[in-house]
Amino acid sequence: MGKKTKLIKKTSRTFILTGLVLVVLSSIVLYSYTKDLLQGQVEESLYSTEARVVNALKNDKVIFSLPPVTEIKIAKNARPKTIKDTIIYDPSQDEMEEFRELSTYEEINGQIYQITVRNLVVESKDILIAIVFSNITIFVLAFLFLFFFNTTKNIKLWSPFFKNLEEMKRFSLSSNEEMQLVDSDVLEFSELKDEILLLTSKVRNDYESLKQFTEDVSHEMQTSLAIIQAKIDNIINEHSINDKQFEQISSIQKDIQRLKHLNQRITILTKIDNNQFIRVEDVNVTKLLEEKIENFKEMEIDYIMLHSKTDLVVSMDIYLADILINNLISNAIKHSGEEKKISIIAENKTLVISNYGQNALMNPEKLFLRFYREVNSVQSTGLGLAIVKKICDLYKFDLTYHFADQQHSFSITF
Repeated sequence: MGKKTKLIKKTSRTFILTGLVLVVLSSIVLYSYTKDLLQGQVEESLYSTEARVVNALKNDKVIFSLPPVTEIKIAKNARPKTIKDTIIYDPSQDEMEEFRELSTYEEINGQIYQITVRNLVVESKDILIAIVFSNITIFVLAFLFLFFFNTTKNIKLWSPFFKNLEEMKRFSLSSNEEMQLVDSDVLEFSELKDEILLLTSKVRNDYESLKQFTEDVSHEMQTSLAIIQAKIDNIINEHSINDKQFEQISSIQKDIQRLKHLNQRITILTKIDNNQFIRVEDVNVTKLLEEKIENFKEMEIDYIMLHSKTDLVVSMDIYLADILINNLISNAIKHSGEEKKISIIAENKTLVISNYGQNALMNPEKLFLRFYREVNSVQSTGLGLAIVKKICDLYKFDLTYHFADQQHSFSITF
């Protein structure tokens, strides 16, 4: 799609283009019609003058030529009548002038006469120009008046629509505030308002139902997993089990933990999709990184290096900031291997986390898709980077990935 245009601007542009076309076409038509009309009047005057001359000659009256208006000559042979525009010298003006000329041959009393009568064309052209100019002036003035009147009327007419549109832009599912829509005396706008209220009410109800369903399912799943975990702990503590049973129970515990993490992350994605994280505050990302690194050091993960000259502060929800940092570092730890150094650079509104990797990813374009895992052997829910991407999209952060010099690097520009 091309560039979007406002409704009033688009209709005004159409009105202007239509008006200009009408001005040009009407001026051309008026010019042609008036020119033909004036030319017809001039020719009628020429024929009238020629008829008077012929009548005078028939009555043996003496007719003198009066160049350049009237010329009478005796001709040897008769020729066809001609009428044309010509430019000849006008003694009264002492210059060349344009005339409309009628030349006829009449046989009167046994003698052939060439009768030529002319009429000055300049006056007709002046009248023609004056008429066309007057038409354009009147048309332009009328057009300007109608344009401003029409624009003002349209703005007033469409005002309820624009106000309701702005109200819809401010609509939020997470807010309980009712939409304050404006009614209109235009039937279609009034019906649109009613349909919007009906639709938003239904959407909000469906959203609340879905939100409650998600929370209930998440709660029930967490409760069930906790009960299963407690029963397994009782089995281990109260009964003697062999090595094979211990391995099976340990595998079940790992699956339970994985389901817990999966449930938590799906819940986070759902909340982000539903815009439930609306709290925004200044978060010191550098301090948060230092705290995370200290926590990992307590788990004997001491190969994470932070490079930061100044504090990196970002406006966002602090809970999501914690998840964002934790997921990126956890991802680097899972895929670095052999306790290779993990480098973190935080400065100039940019965060870069790099970890060792022997080979580049086969499908980097799928890296941020839900449940996608490049290597199935790595224990992962496949949602960590999807959550990172979702958080960056929520706050319009620029998230990129690249591989160079055996380093996988994730870069976020805040």
